[in-house]
Amino acid sequence: MSKPPKSPHLLSRRRLLQGGSALAGGLLVPAWLPLALPRSAAADVVKSTRLGDGSGGFGAFVQVGLDGVLTVISPKIEMGQGIQTSIAMMVAEELEVPLSQVLVQEAVPDAALYTDPLLGGQVTGGSTSTRYVWEPLRRAGATARILLSQAAAIRWQIAPSQCHARQGHVYGPGTLQAAYGELVEDAARLPVPENVPLKHYRDFVLIGSPAQRLDTPNKVNGKALFTIDLVVPDMKIASVMACPVFGGRLISVDGSKAKAIAGVLDIIELENAVAVTGTTTWACFQGLKALEIIWDYGKSAGVNSEALEAALMTASKGEGVIVVDTGDAVQSLKTAASRLDAVYQQPFLSRSPLEPMTCVAHVQSDRCTLWVGTQVPGAAQQTAAKVTGLPLASIKVHNQLIGGAFGRRLDFDFITQAVEIAKRVSYPIKLIWSREEDMTHDLYRPHYVDRMSAALDAQKRLVGWQHKITGASIIARYLGGLPASGIDADAVEVASDPIYSLSNLKLHYIREDPNVFPVSWWRGVGALRGTFPVECFIDELAHHAKTDPVQYRLALIQNPRAREVLRMLAEKSDWGNALSAGEGRGVAVSNVFGSFVATLVQLRVSSGTELQITRLVSVIDCGLVTNPRSVKAQIEGGTLFGLSASLFNEITVEDGRVQQNNFHQYRQLRMSDAPPVEVHLISSNESPGGVGEAGTALIAPALVNALYAASGQRIRQLPLKRFGFYTTNRALS
Repeated sequence: MSKPPKSPHLLSRRRLLQGGSALAGGLLVPAWLPLALPRSAAADVVKSTRLGDGSGGFGAFVQVGLDGVLTVISPKIEMGQGIQTSIAMMVAEELEVPLSQVLVQEAVPDAALYTDPLLGGQVTGGSTSTRYVWEPLRRAGATARILLSQAAAIRWQIAPSQCHARQGHVYGPGTLQAAYGELVEDAARLPVPENVPLKHYRDFVLIGSPAQRLDTPNKVNGKALFTIDLVVPDMKIASVMACPVFGGRLISVDGSKAKAIAGVLDIIELENAVAVTGTTTWACFQGLKALEIIWDYGKSAGVNSEALEAALMTASKGEGVIVVDTGDAVQSLKTAASRLDAVYQQPFLSRSPLEPMTCVAHVQSDRCTLWVGTQVPGAAQQTAAKVTGLPLASIKVHNQLIGGAFGRRLDFDFITQAVEIAKRVSYPIKLIWSREEDMTHDLYRPHYVDRMSAALDAQKRLVGWQHKITGASIIARYLGGLPASGIDADAVEVASDPIYSLSNLKLHYIREDPNVFPVSWWRGVGALRGTFPVECFIDELAHHAKTDPVQYRLALIQNPRAREVLRMLAEKSDWGNALSAGEGRGVAVSNVFGSFVATLVQLRVSSGTELQITRLVSVIDCGLVTNPRSVKAQIEGGTLFGLSASLFNEITVEDGRVQQNNFHQYRQLRMSDAPPVEVHLISSNESPGGVGEAGTALIAPALVNALYAASGQRIRQLPLKRFGFYTTNRALS
């Protein structure tokens, strides 16, 4: 495996092993991470100064202790996706230890050690975790196994080939055996072998088995602590009220009534917000309500959704920049026997995770300590250093379990705010945003418009495709501007490299920022926004040609993995079977996050607008599967998450203010609404792909296509509630 380039920020292998082993009292093996892996569309974004220099280096470490316990220091944060169980399985597989013998610790902020080359920083997101650690962590486990076997061979004065490892022991001829803990000190003194061979997939014992997640027991029994649960000595609670219009600032505040509320301690004025600290969360929330605040709402005070949509629609008629131009799509449209045109829209969306933005911060004269669940621990450390003026070495971040993120904790505005508050008081504070604050001060998935045009020959076969994508640039927000090409690679993902064979394809990107609030990634990112218009428009073309939608797609798909997930979906969902009147099926298929996924929705429409989803099926080829139970759970969860958004969710603005402030206005699927999700995995020996966001990306087009098949109504704008559609509140059959 190639070594990273020399850098003053990186340790040498020998120095790391010598120092690390001495400190840990065991065998410490670094997982060397390749720097030239293919990246996601958002890679250049997170490789920004706020996340470190992205120079790369070591990754997670594998330690075998004197007690034989295996500890993996994970560079990826657990936020419900099950990655730390998968990481443990990878290492345990190669090291030949039972999964019950593995402990997982979260890595401290250190971009030099823990940079993900797929994302260019110490980041958890973009469905990259398994792809990032798959080979390096397995190699670290294999390296440790070989070192332990060599140590045993030297002790027994036999050839290493006469030794084999199993269940945390090394065995030799006859009755010779030694537990790993007995060998680690000797193994730590040996030179680290290069080019360690990995197990063949045929020999896997743990990988590919449906393992129980390691974090489940403590989450079930309540022992697992999220940031919102933490209590540190002398800690007080804090909450905030920011200017209701983004970009506004605080003019003045009268806190006399708030001070009179039992439990309220301090009122702190920030540039665009007011914070109240107190002995309880309730006291803080009541104190905020009692404040008399005068705001300067700024230039966005008069903005509303109608104006934003009108500006976006106008911009979508322009040319923008050319992303892809193969063949001659424009000419094919001019000479076509007929053409089909469509305009699709996707709304602003909030992440609104179950755990609102929460951070515990303690600022002292010589140090700052944070307890926070974040996808970017390095950024948390850096923003604390900036606010306090302390060196990075004086900022300690204790990363916590994350109670939902969906991209929200890629940003650190709430961490900055917590440190600013803690800097003004003499005690540690736990900042807790209310649900209203969390939803109205999110960083929103942009509103997009897709203009689609297809050129058709006399037999209504597709001969040309033109696609214009218009929306805000998330990449420009993170980088401070677009690259020289003028293309937001995230916004054009999927559309720029479709799974369909299109000889005449022209793709445009038109940037149109809302200039009312910041935008950011939402679970599914570019793959989600790109799959929706492409798969809906393909479906329109199939019905326009009076061709079966599955067969129409198969005729255009050349990639064998994409063809197979769609073929299996049709088989598993009984695609050819007749349905009753008012019922319909819809499909979608895409290449997302390095995986191939196909999803089917079967539904019934009654009373014109009442929807009942009667079946939901997904097939995924995500390459070699570490934990099939986790893959299925992620597809199920992601699919239902996306279904909520497709049916109900959008963020609207009036007078510069977000109108949705809690779940009564931003509805999620209820248990009675949620259909069972059937998930089928395709056995594959390909390198692992991403899973955590894959299900989210496919559900919207499958739903819209099923609605058309059932009702004849072609909806091109989400969510469906805009058009009066709703789901029943009884158990779905």
